[in-house]
Order: sequence, then structure tokens, then C-alpha cells
Amino acid sequence: MHNTMRFFVLMLTVVVFMLGVAAVSAANLPQSEDDISAGAQLYDKWYARLSVNAPEGNHPLWERQTSNTRSGAETWRCAECHGWDYQGAAGAYGSGSHYTGFPSLFVLAGRLSEQEIIDHLNGKIDPLHDFSGLMDDNSLRQLAVFLKEGLVDDSQFIDPVSLKALGGNLDNGKSLYETVCAACHGVDGKTQALHSDALEQSLGDVASRDPYRFLHRSRFGVAGVVMPIGRDLGWSTDDSRDVLAYVQTLPTTTDKPVPAGAGADSEPAPQVGGPAPGIFGGIVTGLGVFFGMFGMSILFILGFVAFLGAIVFILSKRK
Repeated sequence: MHNTMRFFVLMLTVVVFMLGVAAVSAANLPQSEDDISAGAQLYDKWYARLSVNAPEGNHPLWERQTSNTRSGAETWRCAECHGWDYQGAAGAYGSGSHYTGFPSLFVLAGRLSEQEIIDHLNGKIDPLHDFSGLMDDNSLRQLAVFLKEGLVDDSQFIDPVSLKALGGNLDNGKSLYETVCAACHGVDGKTQALHSDALEQSLGDVASRDPYRFLHRSRFGVAGVVMPIGRDLGWSTDDSRDVLAYVQTLPTTTDKPVPAGAGADSEPAPQVGGPAPGIFGGIVTGLGVFFGMFGMSILFILGFVAFLGAIVFILSKRK
């Protein structure tokens, strides 16, 4: 009996060790090293990607516009000036509270070389658009690679008025969502609340209200947040569009109407995949990611423990 108990304690020790390794692995999952995905996260929120604080005050170029009244860290994000569809004033942010009048990067980057894009980023073209003191050379290069090679024409995937996904294979979207996304967000998209300054939204809300942001982040992940990255999983843009189309069919939690255009009434902007505010929110999000990614492993381990317990019980009865 003593030998059996020693064996059982040894197995429990092994299980605890395996759980510890899994927890450390979850906390230290590396960010994507693919240049395009990395650049896309820099475009999203470069200071989160680089784990640094945002600069204080507004971006120097912010004074060149007066229509967008946001301030502080938001003004330093590429997406706030040029939109999640990369079209700037020519796209979804061509009107509404996000309007700045800044140009379409989809058009501009298409006619520039990678080095010329870097020259725009490091202030050689416009000294007020100098990020060289904020990002290292490799980050500037990755952002340029994304702008040169990673942009797509979102008008082929999203209707600019209804904000509905254009076409799309719902069966494929459902399969990809349930395989990759549902572990954290739930089959109905409500498991992990997505917070903003004034709204707590489900994933269905986000997909319906801000599909350009959803499409970008389903392709490239969220800066500073551990989550699966569609591009790293081999998803095509069509696959991400299919997931968007499917998630737009999931339940919503807010009665606020869907805007007629992403720039017209899309704030407060949800932190897609981001944690709830505060320490408690961070802990909850961290646990959600951990159990979402390692839930099946934990269930297997618990089943293994139960199996060992049954063996111990049977052996003890025989003695």
C-alpha cells in the first residue's frame, strides 16, 4: 500500500510540474516574427508591440487636423490616422469622428519602394513624421514590409455602407472560428468581454460595428496580446473574411445601432482581443488565454489523474 501511495504522489508531482511548464509557456509565447505580421501589429499599436510606453502628448502631426478630437497615445497609432482599411481620408475614416484628412497608404505605398516608405517613417521626407527615435531600424523595416506587401483592398471584402462581409463561406468561417477562436471567445462570441471606455461588447458586436479592425486583427493578431494569428496559421485573406462573415451572425450584446460607416459612429473603439481594464481584468484575460490554449491538455491531465486514482483504489482493495 505504501508503494502504491508513493507511486500516486510521484504521478501527482509530475502532473503539477507539467501544469507549471504549460503556464510558463503560455505566459511567454513569442510574438510573430513574420515581418508582415510584425509590421501589422506595429501599425495597430507599435508601443504595445515593442512593450514600451506611448509618448506623452499628441503626435506632432496632429495639429495639422482639427476634426478628430482624440488625444494622447491614440494619436501616435498608424491606424488612427490612416484607418483599419489603410485608405485614410479615401476610406472608412473619410467621415465621422475618426476623420483626419491624412492620405491613403494603400495608394501611397503601392507606388513607393520599401526604402522610400522607410524614409517616410524615419522623418527624411517630413521631420514631423519621424519614428526613428521610437522604433528600432528592424521595426521600421517590418512596418515598411507590411505597408508594401501586406495591405489588401478591403472594399473587396467589406461593404462600406452596411459593413457586412461581402460573400464569404460561412461553413469555412464557422469551422475556422470553432477550431481557433472559440476556445477563448466561446462558441457564441460572448465568453471574453471586449471592453471600451463606455461599452462592453461581444465578438459579434465588434465584427458588426468595426469589421475593418476585425479583419486586420484576425489576419495579424493584436499588438501586445497573446492570441492566434491567422497569417501564421496559413489563413488567406478569404479565410479571415469567412470568419468575419460567420462572426457577424453571432449574438450581439449592445442595442446601439450598427453605424452606416466605420468612421461615422464606430467609437468607443473596442479592444478586440484585449484585456479588461485594471489588474483584475488582466488576470481574468490571462487565465482565459491560458485555459483556452491549454484547456484540452489540462482535461487530459485531469483524466490521467482520475485514471491513476482508480488504479490506486483497485490495488488498495486487493490488498
